[in-house]
Amino acid sequence: MPIDPADFTSYSKDLLRWFVLTTTYFLLALFLIGLIDLGLGLFQLIVTGEFTDPVAVVSLIDTVLLLLIILEVHRTLIAYAADDPVLPIIVSAAIIAVARQIISFRVDEFGTTRNALPAALGLAALLLALVLVFLAVRWDTMKEGESPSSLRE
Repeated sequence: MPIDPADFTSYSKDLLRWFVLTTTYFLLALFLIGLIDLGLGLFQLIVTGEFTDPVAVVSLIDTVLLLLIILEVHRTLIAYAADDPVLPIIVSAAIIAVARQIISFRVDEFGTTRNALPAALGLAALLLALVLVFLAVRWDTMKEGESPSSLRE
C-alpha cells in the first residue's frame, strides 16, 4: 500500500494550527502581565509624583504601545488559524511598532544630532512606506467589496 504524502501534510497542518493557538494563549498571558505592569507603573508615577516627568510618561506610553503590538500579533495569529487575510493586521502592527520607536526616539542617545539624523530619516522613511502599504491594502480591500471596518476587526 503506497504512502500518500497528503496524509502527512494534513497532520502537519493540524499540528501547526495547535502551535498557533498555543502561542495565542501565551500572548494573552503576556498581555495580562503587561496590563498589570502598566497599572503598577501608572500607580508608581502618581504616588511618586513623576507623572510630570516626560521620560517617565514616554516610558509608560512605550508600554501601552508594546501592549498594542502584542494585541496585533495575537489578532494575526487568530486570523492565520482561521485562514483569514493577515496582511492588514501585520501592516497595522508594523505601523504601531515604528510609531513606538519614533515616540521613544531620543537624540541624546546618539551623542550628536548629526549621528541621530540617519536613524530619524530611516524611521520616517519606514513609517511613510508602511502608511503607503496600509493605504494600498485598504484600497485593494475596498475595491474587492469588503467594508473598511473589516480591516480593524
